[in-house]
Amino acid sequence: MGELLALAAEAAGGQHHLSAVQLPVSLVMLTPIVQALHRRGPLLAAAGAGLRVMASAPLHGGELPGMVDQELADLIRPGLTPAQACILAVASCPGVTNVLLAASGAPHWKEAADAVAQPSLTEDKLREITGVLASP
Repeated sequence: MGELLALAAEAAGGQHHLSAVQLPVSLVMLTPIVQALHRRGPLLAAAGAGLRVMASAPLHGGELPGMVDQELADLIRPGLTPAQACILAVASCPGVTNVLLAASGAPHWKEAADAVAQPSLTEDKLREITGVLASP
């Protein structure tokens, strides 16, 4: 993140105006979540630099809801659909300020909005989820 900020300052000729970064974060791409839970990595570095952190691809290009069964969704938060559970997990990740996603219609937007309206998952719950997903 330091290198990115230095490059932004160089490109601006001094003081940079960078206000946000976008990074892929999902239950398929666990590394940013695990790093943030261990107080390291780009998500917390960006947040620590005062940048908004936009998590992209929370549904892994639309593939993730088909890969997450209801048992995993209920582990994340009982009563959520697999898509909602995936979105909530990303939105709850330390350092993430925004979640970027595309929806095919109003019902999908409502489903996503309902997911991010949920109380955030605790870091302990995120550790449990990543532990389940990372185990062989």
